[in-house]
Amino acid sequence: MSAAFPEAGPRRPVVRWSWLGRRPYAQVWGWQRQLAAELAEGRGADRLLLCEHDPVITLGRRASAADILVDAGELARRGITSQTVERGGAATYHGPGQLVIYPILDLRRHRKDVRWLSGTLAAAAQDCLAFFGIASEVREGAATGVWTAGGKVAALGLRVERWICYHGLALNVSTDLSAFGLIVPCALPLATVDSIAARLGKAPPMAEVRAAFLDAFAARFHVALQQVDRPAFIRQRSLRRT
Repeated sequence: MSAAFPEAGPRRPVVRWSWLGRRPYAQVWGWQRQLAAELAEGRGADRLLLCEHDPVITLGRRASAADILVDAGELARRGITSQTVERGGAATYHGPGQLVIYPILDLRRHRKDVRWLSGTLAAAAQDCLAFFGIASEVREGAATGVWTAGGKVAALGLRVERWICYHGLALNVSTDLSAFGLIVPCALPLATVDSIAARLGKAPPMAEVRAAFLDAFAARFHVALQQVDRPAFIRQRSLRRT
C-alpha cells in the first residue's frame, strides 16, 4: 500500500493526522472538543485523529436510554461503558478492532456543506473497503452509513458548529460484532452489522486498513496529509501530570 500523499499546494489544504492507538472514548472526545474550540477561535490546524477505543456504547442526539437493551450490570460485566454525546445519530458501539476516524475540520477552508462532508467521508470509507475487494453502498435517511451485503460496516455521526466539524466515522475491521446485540444500532431494530474480517474470513492488519483509508481521505477531500506522531495536546496533558 502506497503511503504517498499529495504534495501541499494552493488547492490542497493541509490536514494533520495522528494515530492515537487504543484510547478511552472520553479522553479522545475531550481532545476533539478542545481542537474544535481552537479552530472556532481561529487557532490551530485541521486535524484527522484515528484510533481504536476501549469498549463503549455512545448515544447520539437521536438516541434514548431504551436503545441500550441490557442493564448497567451486564454492561459492567462485559467491561463496557456508556456515554451520551452531541453527535448526530442514535446508539452505536465502539471497541477494539474498529478503526475510528475523527475529522476536526474548519469547513470554511474546504466546503461549507454538511451533506458534502458526510457523503465524502462515507465515500472515503467505501474506497478503503474497495481496496480490500469489498463492495459497499451508502444509504441515507435512518439507514445512513456504509453497508455491505452482510450489513452495516461503517457508522457515521457528525457534529458541526459554526462550520467546525468533529466526531466522525467508525469502520468495523475485526470488531466483536456480538456487542451490537446489546443495543438498537443506529435506531434500526432489525439492522445487521458487518466487518472487514467477516467479509474476508480474516482481518488485514489495522495499519494496512489505516493506510488505505488515509489514501482515500486525501483523494476524496483533495487535501495533503501531514503526520504528527505525538500531537501537542497529548504532550501538554502529559506535562500537566508531572
